[in-house]
Amino acid sequence: MLFQRKVSALFWRVAELILSAVGRSSDLLLKTVLEITSSNKDAQLKAFQVDISSFQSILNFNRSLQQWLSDTKMHSSVQLLINNAGILATSYRLTAEGYDQMMATNYIGAFCLAKLLLPLLINSPVPSRIVNVTSFTHRSVFNMQVDKETVTGKSFLRRKQYPCARIYEYSKLCLLLFSYELHHQLRLMEKPHQVSVIATDPGAVETNIMREVPSCLSHVAFMVLKILGLLQSPEKGISSIIDAALAPPDKSGVYFFGGKGRTLNSSVLSHNAELAQELWTTSCDLFLQSQLVVEPIST
Repeated sequence: MLFQRKVSALFWRVAELILSAVGRSSDLLLKTVLEITSSNKDAQLKAFQVDISSFQSILNFNRSLQQWLSDTKMHSSVQLLINNAGILATSYRLTAEGYDQMMATNYIGAFCLAKLLLPLLINSPVPSRIVNVTSFTHRSVFNMQVDKETVTGKSFLRRKQYPCARIYEYSKLCLLLFSYELHHQLRLMEKPHQVSVIATDPGAVETNIMREVPSCLSHVAFMVLKILGLLQSPEKGISSIIDAALAPPDKSGVYFFGGKGRTLNSSVLSHNAELAQELWTTSCDLFLQSQLVVEPIST
C-alpha cells in the first residue's frame, strides 16, 4: 500500500505484483492508477480511499482489503506496506478521536495500519516488508516525552502558538523509534517471521507538503535548497523508497537515505531502546482505545 501520488516508478519496478493504492484524495488515486496502467498494462491495481488520520477509516480499509482478497480468491497476505502519508500543518486541528491531525497522519495512523496488517504480512508466502518514510528533521529533536498526551499532540495545545515544525520533527522521530522497535520484536518472536522493517528518508523533495506555509517562505526555502543542490524532484526523491522496498530481507532495521542504496545512522535518540519500548506501549494503548471506541459503533 502506498500513500503518495508520485509512485509510478516503484510500481513499474514491481509490476509482477498485484497492487493496491491507498490515499485520501480520490482524484490523486485515479491519476496514480492511470499513470501506472499507462506504463504497464498488465499491472493489476485496486484503489482504496482512506483517511490515514482516522482510525475508523483505517479499520474500514482493513476490512475492505480483506474482503477484496477473499472475493478475488487471492492469497490472504500482504508483501509490501509503505507508510508515506504525511502533512505539515500550520494550525491545530483535531481528528474524530481528539488527536492532533499532524500526529495522527504522520505517526499514529501508520502505527495502527501496520498493526492491523501485520497478520497479513506475517502470512505472506514470501518475505514481506514494512517501509516507513521518515525525515532528516528528526535529528532536530534532542529530548522527548512519549506519554499519551504528547503522542496524540494534546500537550502541544497548551502553547500559545502551534509549533508545527516541532510536531513534524517529533512525528518523524516517532516513526523511526517504531520502526526499530517493531524490527526488534519480530526478531524475538518464538516462530521466526520473514517480515522486515525499514525506515527511509528521501531527503529534500519538491512536493506540496509546504502548501500551508506562506508562499513567500516556502519559495525561499526551496530556492535555498536548490542553490545548495539538495532539492530533488519527486521522480528522483522516490529513489530511497525504492531502495528500501527492494532491499534484501537482511536489511531489516536499516535507515536508507537519499537514494543510490545509501544507508546512514539515524540520530542517537532514535536508537534509545527504552524510549522505543515506552513509545510502543503508549501506541498500543492508543490502538486498543481506538478499537474499543470504534468497533462497537461499526457493529
